Amino acid sequence: MRRIRRRRSPAAPLLLLFWAGAAAVVWLWWRSTPAVAATTADRLVNAGRITGLLAGYAIALVIAQMARVPALERSVGSDRVVRWHARGGRYALSLTLAHVVLILYGYALQANTGIVTQTVSVVTGYPDMVEATVGTVLLLLVGFVSAGAVRRRMRYETWYYLHLLTYAAVYLAFWHQLTTGDQFVGDGAARTAWYALYVTVGVLVLWYRVLTPVRLNLRHRMRVEAVVREAPGIVSVLIRGRRLHRLGAEAGQFFRWRFLAKGLRWTANPYSLSAPPRPDLLRITVKAVGGHSSALAGLRPGTRVWAEGPYGAMTAARRSRGKVLLLAGGAGITPLRALFETLPGAAGDLTLLYRARTAEELALRDELEAIADERGAQLLYAVNGPDGRRLAITAKMLRRILPDIARHDVYLCGPPGLAEESYTALREAGVPHRRIHHESFEF
Repeated sequence: MRRIRRRRSPAAPLLLLFWAGAAAVVWLWWRSTPAVAATTADRLVNAGRITGLLAGYAIALVIAQMARVPALERSVGSDRVVRWHARGGRYALSLTLAHVVLILYGYALQANTGIVTQTVSVVTGYPDMVEATVGTVLLLLVGFVSAGAVRRRMRYETWYYLHLLTYAAVYLAFWHQLTTGDQFVGDGAARTAWYALYVTVGVLVLWYRVLTPVRLNLRHRMRVEAVVREAPGIVSVLIRGRRLHRLGAEAGQFFRWRFLAKGLRWTANPYSLSAPPRPDLLRITVKAVGGHSSALAGLRPGTRVWAEGPYGAMTAARRSRGKVLLLAGGAGITPLRALFETLPGAAGDLTLLYRARTAEELALRDELEAIADERGAQLLYAVNGPDGRRLAITAKMLRRILPDIARHDVYLCGPPGLAEESYTALREAGVPHRRIHHESFEF
């Protein structure tokens, strides 16, 4: 089979662009800062200013990364964008804290007053500082609830709505940058560039988080067609709508779904398509692992559906080799089932390895076997033994199944533990990192 040319990811150029923007911010600070600070207080104030500028820039990037720009999510991958967002958020919070501490301490030394007195003076006497203080407190609250140990103890819905306070925090804190920042006072070009940065980010959020979903759902008018039980704790939801082919969805992608039913209408969760999209029908298959996913089994036909997407880059476009291994675990079978049916390939090119605890938990089994028979593909199950002993995914096991595993592309989807175990085994078996395609939708 002819070698398939893989589309290059724009991740590296984008990261270079992000760092170039940070360099421009440093240059802006350097241009308006004396070459040598005379005192410790001056040095602290200057350090506080550069950390404040970098915090403002980092916050703008963090918001832009979660605008859900389809071109970015499809080319880079939703999980990578989420990781950028999380890492950028930590940088932004650290820089914000450094800015507050350094600037207040420096001002206190310059005025020869205590830190508490100086803080009160700055908050009450400088323009837009009361709002900036409230914004900073909100930003710190969002950072606190996003910390792993705290987040894991919270319901997704609670975390999500607290996270939306980021927008209010950014709005409140933005104005003091222009009214009190030495780099912007008296420098029209710098102010214009800063406005342009934040207006661009605001437009992206408004367009892709608000207007695009409204347009999509008014156009396609999706409703629940039926709910089908596939395995214990696993159901498929069939969703009918108008002209769904115009969504441009592909096998392997996901939407964020909001079902307008009691207890579900205020939450949007990501679920992958479990079958190739049809002009009038989409299907998701969901395992009950929380309140939202468990409630889907009770959906009634006719329930209105609000969707955002499609998102994700785990599509056929990422393939670079003729032979492909699809490695699924649990509910991770959903996007891989759609790919199993649609990925181009001759007989023997495709292998699906499906990991589950028991045979009863193998969702969509009849469909998978029918696809394997029709396409001449290999379908393998890895389930626990009769005594409950877990069957691990190892490099030895993978080489036994596919002696030429190192020459395969691999699509991997499953719970975090299985994904980590499988990734390690794949690397030990000789599969390069660039040919292991995986997306995680953990919040």
